[in-house]
Amino acid sequence: MVKQYGFLINTKDCYGCRTCSMACKSENVTPPGVLWRRVREFNHDSPNTQAFITMSCNHCDDPQCLKVCPADTYTKRADGIVVQDHEKCIGCQMCIMACPYHAPVFDPAEGKTSKCNMCAERLDEELLPRCVESCPTGAIEFGEISELRKKHTTNWEVLEKRYKMPDHTISNPNIVIIGMED
Repeated sequence: MVKQYGFLINTKDCYGCRTCSMACKSENVTPPGVLWRRVREFNHDSPNTQAFITMSCNHCDDPQCLKVCPADTYTKRADGIVVQDHEKCIGCQMCIMACPYHAPVFDPAEGKTSKCNMCAERLDEELLPRCVESCPTGAIEFGEISELRKKHTTNWEVLEKRYKMPDHTISNPNIVIIGMED
């Protein structure tokens, strides 16, 4: 079986501090307004609940960004990480429109898109992605997706219906999301 890395997000442990987002921004020196990892807030009245979910590129089995990019900017590494050759980007934003999670981010100053590469350079040095390393509650885990899925399953039906997450079958994201069940 081919190795495929992924993230596990435990929303029960996330309180929305955005440390992961800022650590990612700092590690990757992204321009002003460009966040590769974003924290979304969900509020519901019935029952009265608040939840946070940290999201970035999900390094999908079927990455839509790779399929639509006219400049062949995206490739998938042997470990499943979807990387972008930023020099090839022509700024058409097709990847943003195609990605169900809107993971690529457009920088209007540069006129190009960019996205999370799962800290591939850090992984190559046997270090954790910066977002995982920085999370004060351990709400983000990293590893082979098959192992993460053995620990927990994602209730996609609840995520898609109640939290308006996209249909996971579009791209088959390599992420496990727990803690947002009814």
